[in-house]
Amino acid sequence: MAYSINAKDYFNTKLYSGTGSSNAITGVGFQPDLTWIKARSHTYAHCLIDAVRAVGTTIASNSSSAAYSSATEITSFNTDGFTLGTDNGVNNGSHTFVSWNWKANGAGSANTDGTINTTATSVNTTSGFSISKYVGNGTGGATIGHGLGKVPKWIIIKKTSGTEQWVIGESASGFTKNLHFTTGTTNTSSSVWNDTAPTSSVFSVGTNSGTNSSGQTYIAYCWSEIIGFSKMGKYIGNASTNGPMVFCGFKPAYVLIKNVSATNNWFLQDCERIGYNFANHLQKPNTDGADDTGSHLDILSNGFKVRSSSANNNGSGNTMVYIAFAKAPLVGTNNIPATAR
Repeated sequence: MAYSINAKDYFNTKLYSGTGSSNAITGVGFQPDLTWIKARSHTYAHCLIDAVRAVGTTIASNSSSAAYSSATEITSFNTDGFTLGTDNGVNNGSHTFVSWNWKANGAGSANTDGTINTTATSVNTTSGFSISKYVGNGTGGATIGHGLGKVPKWIIIKKTSGTEQWVIGESASGFTKNLHFTTGTTNTSSSVWNDTAPTSSVFSVGTNSGTNSSGQTYIAYCWSEIIGFSKMGKYIGNASTNGPMVFCGFKPAYVLIKNVSATNNWFLQDCERIGYNFANHLQKPNTDGADDTGSHLDILSNGFKVRSSSANNNGSGNTMVYIAFAKAPLVGTNNIPATAR
């Protein structure tokens, strides 16, 4: 089976070295609408900047703080990447960095599908990704349009106008539950998603301050599953270096994992740091630490195999949820099979 989507047109990991001065990062392959940056070599916060909120305002996955203004992090999104200012957290002249980049559709426009109209929703239906900015109304059962035309399987929301934990909903656990970018397990609360699974047009929120406090501003990142490009699901750990093999149907470029059964860190691995099995590095979105150089996953042509006994991604009998994006589909548009690294 051939796939029409070229994964690198919609997601790409770009490594770079800081310069300490204006720094144009090219080679992303598209103009990103969400860029997530982390210093690899030193301790700095994760920085997430998107085109809907616009450059100059940042949120950090390892912090519950409100969005903050910064004119010296990303200064512009460009046709093949982005330009950095002088901020040490993204461009220190003696540090190395990783950026994970997704394409949506620019600044977007209002979506009126839900009971709460979004200020702007930027959508790419080909890759199943949308970014929505909205103002909460504090009403249980409110709905917000995501624009995907398919049911999203992962939704990540951050209140940007005030301090509040990130809220993550994913279909493997169901939308009676939620996660934060913390070490915690899944939470059960009807006030977060109103115990209602998203539809092909909207997602639901309750009265929880993490998703729908009256007059507060939120940003929502939504992903639906696209064959050959993205996969979201779960697996059960065995605490062995001969861990589970998880089939994705593509060679993963990015894998984000959380043990939802135990109190452990999040786990984020890509196929660029270092770029070959068994040595690829780990990042933890809930901490500000440098790269963990331990060995954790084998990236395969059709998925990934767990090679660590760590409870972070392979606790015995524990449930791990994950979201993965493709480096290349199992068989691409040119019918050339993907290969492992």
